[in-house]
Amino acid sequence: MSDMLSYKNKRVVISGCFSGMGEATAKLLLKLGAEVHGLDYKDCKLDLASFTNVDLRDPANIDAAVGKIGGRVDALFNCAGLPQTFPALDVMKVNYAGTRRLTEKVLPLMSPGGAVVSISSNGGLGWSRRIPTIMQLLKIDDYESSVKWCQDNAETVREGYAFSKECIIVWTMMMSTPLIKRGIRINCTMPGPTQTPMMAQFEAATSAAVLDAAAQPINRRSTPEEQAAALVFLNSGVAGYINGVALPVDGGFMGGVATGQVDLQAMMANAGAAKPSKP
Repeated sequence: MSDMLSYKNKRVVISGCFSGMGEATAKLLLKLGAEVHGLDYKDCKLDLASFTNVDLRDPANIDAAVGKIGGRVDALFNCAGLPQTFPALDVMKVNYAGTRRLTEKVLPLMSPGGAVVSISSNGGLGWSRRIPTIMQLLKIDDYESSVKWCQDNAETVREGYAFSKECIIVWTMMMSTPLIKRGIRINCTMPGPTQTPMMAQFEAATSAAVLDAAAQPINRRSTPEEQAAALVFLNSGVAGYINGVALPVDGGFMGGVATGQVDLQAMMANAGAAKPSKP
């Protein structure tokens, strides 16, 4: 079993390795023996096999970065993301369009046994109610047209964060069928509130009551390391039959919502009534 959790002799790519969940994931992968190739908009100080600055808002930049890494890739970790305090179109570019473009460029470097995992969010928990709308966007297979769809559907996109995370969930499910026929798995996680540098952005844009409710029933925020463990597990050999899953990593929040022990309606009412907390 321990060998199945090992990443020895595995060549992996991770976006968003500068800080937060991505940095914690990169550190864990290094401990597990992986050859880690990092991508981020900001410089990463970890001792990686390679690091490349990437702007996921620029498809040509993404393509060049993957070309620089080249070679075989055993696993891809999509950890880069923007919060809702950024312009909505930038959020959609990074969290969905850029993440999809990066994945599509890495996939040809993967062989059977390869795996992809992306970070979504419990903020995307409304995905099942909007599948027809989300599928309109997912059926568009080029970056520029996807961005135009987002511009033309600003009322749907809104602040960008929740919708981008919904898109990642449904895209993961959609891609799991064709990819598994090639022996490649794809999954995503749905983290609850996590104490990363990005949390200050969420605190600036979200009411304290909502953040507190989203941390129920465990009544604390996750650490980046707890989120990294789930990502590393999903892309490991021990998860070899897990495919097309959006895994809640939230201390029981989704379970509480499903069984009525966490009041989602009250939480959403608080989201509309309460003022954002200050960082």
